[in-house]
Amino acid sequence: MSVERVSPPPTAGEREMLRSYLDFHRATLALKCEGLSDEQLRRRSMPPSALSLLGLVRHMAEVERTWFRRTINGEDIPLVWSSEGDFQAAYDGGSSTRAEAFGAWQAEVEHSRRIERAAESLDITAYQPRWGHDVSLRMVMLHLIHEYARHNGHADFLREGIDGTVGA
Repeated sequence: MSVERVSPPPTAGEREMLRSYLDFHRATLALKCEGLSDEQLRRRSMPPSALSLLGLVRHMAEVERTWFRRTINGEDIPLVWSSEGDFQAAYDGGSSTRAEAFGAWQAEVEHSRRIERAAESLDITAYQPRWGHDVSLRMVMLHLIHEYARHNGHADFLREGIDGTVGA
């Protein structure tokens, strides 16, 4: 698997800029996992944390699914790894494989891209039950950029702990 990460343009319209930064951070997470075995991807950071690179990929599949499909698109679907709505369940990679986690994540990313492109405007809104109010597509995209950026920082430390790789 070779990951291509394209830097966001220095100037662009708002929607193109948001798409570019979101895709940049998606690719960054994939880069952090590139070349690792399933066992290495499941390696936990430190007790008692269940955090692993595989867990981050699983978590981001849930985040994509929740914000784009469940919130913006209004789909009545459960989370991928928890029928009880427990977002923390995704962090436990357990016996998951790269194929399973990345397959689910990539499928959710494609759904997200389709939903965003079909939206007439960044100003469309939908009710977000956990937050208790409407959110715009713009806010959702910004929230995902924030979520990826924060977790990519975690991924930096996890990857360094596995094989010493830093950067990217």
